[in-house]
Amino acid sequence: MYRSLLVAALCLNLLGCANSHLPAAPRAEEPGATLIGDSSRPPEARWVRTELYLSLGPQRPVERQVSAQRWQAFLDQEITARFPDGFTVLDAYGQWRDRGATEPERLATKVLVILHEDTAARRQDLSAVRLAWKRLTGDLSVLAVSQPAAVSF
Repeated sequence: MYRSLLVAALCLNLLGCANSHLPAAPRAEEPGATLIGDSSRPPEARWVRTELYLSLGPQRPVERQVSAQRWQAFLDQEITARFPDGFTVLDAYGQWRDRGATEPERLATKVLVILHEDTAARRQDLSAVRLAWKRLTGDLSVLAVSQPAAVSF
């Protein structure tokens, strides 16, 4: 217990040092500080947070996974092309068991998180990304989770 607390404290300290080169954010009472962010993204728009779970392949052997170069090409050609304003990619471990299987599949996974306006065009872009990933990997499905999001810039 003591050891894990010590490790956590050390990590927090290192994170503080790593960010010490960043300029301080303006204080609310300072001139120029505002809660109004990007005026091109009105707060009244309906926003959605969508996560796509993209399997890179089995945890082992690593050679059967989508390579870093193929992933980067897919990211550039399919995702960035459709969502140039931004997104987040998280490295993850995924596990699932198909019906009738005795052992779960253990998968290297990328979780793509996109905050987007709730429009038909954005939904079409998400479907296109999912289809392109299935074509690239031969996967039968790409898990998508969407939920309303309160977004502020």
